[in-house]
Amino acid sequence: MKRHRPALIAVGSVLIGLLALWLQDVIVPYTTPFWGLFDNQLDLDVYLSGARTVLDGNSLYDAKLLGQMDYTYAPISILLFTPFTWISFEAARIVWSVGIVVALYLVIMLSFKSLGRTATWPLRVIALSLVAVALLLEPVRTTVWYGQINVFLMLLIVADLTRGEGARLRGVGTGIAAGIKLTPLIFVLYLAVLRQWRSMAGVLIGFFGTMIVGFAVLPRESWAYWTGTMFDSDRVGAPQTVGNQSIRGWLANLLHSDDPNILLWGFLAAGALALGMYAATLAHRHGQELLAVTVVGMTACAISPMSWGHHWVWFVPLAVIGLHLLATPGRGVVVYALTAAGLISMLLIAFSWRTYLAYPIWFVNRTVPDAYLIGLFFKHGIEWLEWFTVYPYNAIFLGTVIATIVVLRSGDDSATTVAAAPSETPQSVQGPLAGE
Repeated sequence: MKRHRPALIAVGSVLIGLLALWLQDVIVPYTTPFWGLFDNQLDLDVYLSGARTVLDGNSLYDAKLLGQMDYTYAPISILLFTPFTWISFEAARIVWSVGIVVALYLVIMLSFKSLGRTATWPLRVIALSLVAVALLLEPVRTTVWYGQINVFLMLLIVADLTRGEGARLRGVGTGIAAGIKLTPLIFVLYLAVLRQWRSMAGVLIGFFGTMIVGFAVLPRESWAYWTGTMFDSDRVGAPQTVGNQSIRGWLANLLHSDDPNILLWGFLAAGALALGMYAATLAHRHGQELLAVTVVGMTACAISPMSWGHHWVWFVPLAVIGLHLLATPGRGVVVYALTAAGLISMLLIAFSWRTYLAYPIWFVNRTVPDAYLIGLFFKHGIEWLEWFTVYPYNAIFLGTVIATIVVLRSGDDSATTVAAAPSETPQSVQGPLAGE
């Protein structure tokens, strides 16, 4: 049985992956016009419209793309999107969607590597299966459906910061991600707290490098963005919007106001930032860099003025951590039970729960005959639970942060991952996922 265990694990993983792909079709059939998984890519269309606007000599941040949409990313991003304007939109959406799937696979494999897992063939099969499972999570499904960029940015950050502290050019990739979309700048604070000055300098070099390139290639757009547009968070969307999974969005939706009390928001955001940074610091000091990076990424989503559900793609490495804990032998029954409960809770909360509307609605820039709304935050049937359903990702964030602090403060490393010095390569892990 031990000799055949890798093959059995691989077969089981394939079956789970196929089940996830079938369940995806149950939630919303792939062939459903507009609402099918690969049948929208609205945000990709906005990106490409922004690139065409610049190529036509028009002002990027004054233009209303697709009739009503604002461009929200830094000017350097136009250089990334311009090649996609050379092909048809149908071809672009295929390439972009395939790219997201590949990026998910790489994030999962890099996560396993950070946790000390060897890249055996059974592990690669497991990773492919996890891609299918991850697509069932609302942040990941809507990333594909909208044609969003968040998975690519997460890949840059995970590939960059899970390397050892002395790795060459560590931090630069995260800085480039921040130069495209500002929220990764939170990692400057994280690295400063750890006093990793070299890596922090790498982030700043990468970030300012994108600014310099932007000013050199697109001076007018760069001036407009860095002197004004970047401060207008409402360009991303109104705070009181279903799906705004930030603390500010939680307050706005609960209080039914687009202008929630700024002092209350500031207080809650500061508390979330402090908790997140403390948990991440503890994780780092116990050799759990993937957990630390994941917590910081989630913290950025929590404290940002506007965080759509698809910004929370950090649930993917979090799920890998949970699976790793369950598959590593030598722990007590209570630890396994709590880990399983936490992982299942996360998957259920972030699941692509469907809300079907059998009547026409206006969706962003068009009228559609019916609607398949995805996410727990669209469930409003129980009024006394609305504090939770309007912002369910807060529960995952708080649960992860509190569990990290409690476990690591207790000094019980057996409940986390393999302990390795932050600057060292994690040792190989033996267990059901190792293919040994």
